[in-house]
Amino acid sequence: MKATQYVAREPDANGFIHYPETEHQVWNTLITRQLKVIEGRACQEYLDGIEKLGMPHDRIPQLGEINKVLQATTGWRVARVPALIPFQTFFELLASQQFPVATFIRTPEELDYLQEPDIFHEIFGHCPLLTNPWFAEFTHTYGKLGLKASKEERVYLARLYWMTIEFGLMDTPQGRRIYGGGILSSPKETVYALSGEPEHQAFDPLECMRTPYRIDILQPLYFVLPDLKRLFDLAHEDIMALVHKAMTMGLHAPKFPPKPKAA
Repeated sequence: MKATQYVAREPDANGFIHYPETEHQVWNTLITRQLKVIEGRACQEYLDGIEKLGMPHDRIPQLGEINKVLQATTGWRVARVPALIPFQTFFELLASQQFPVATFIRTPEELDYLQEPDIFHEIFGHCPLLTNPWFAEFTHTYGKLGLKASKEERVYLARLYWMTIEFGLMDTPQGRRIYGGGILSSPKETVYALSGEPEHQAFDPLECMRTPYRIDILQPLYFVLPDLKRLFDLAHEDIMALVHKAMTMGLHAPKFPPKPKAA
């Protein structure tokens, strides 16, 4: 577990989280800016989810508001967590159809990027697609598999998650679109991912598991689903058999330079 400078906000006795006005302003800046950037870039299923959630623009939403919609659409809900949680907790939550949301928001100084997932990343980036049954099914299956997996197996599962739920692209009749929450909550990566600069590969879960990544750079490679239903189909395949095959085959050479060592 890495240290974080952020502290998740606690709810009051009624479950209401009070955020200072400055933090509501950060949310407003982030959501109004990002809604413009995702036009013509986000997949329709994500946009449908945005519409269903009806997130406020002038304030940070309360988790109860998000839960009402998620539970009515797919039976999911969000769970309040500290800034960073262990893998075990993460898998336990997903396995019980709860998506972890850290109740803090980035500072104005880190508006464009931060390594810890904040409430904007989790709610704006991920919750819209949790209203979609195919995406929700895959995420639930992923949690159940992770809960039973060994430490080594989890590393391979983590790469699959990174290349799909966080940084996935998909083909649609309208063209190539984004569904990964890590991209959709980042203005820079939303533009970059479809710019023609990074490499795109047809989705292959085995290849995803064998591809190293870094969390602190724009991704050099994105995997492209033929459609969102591919995730639902994958949920009903033997994912752990693929994990074991990937472990036997080993990793590809990284497509990025090594992380600079701290002085």
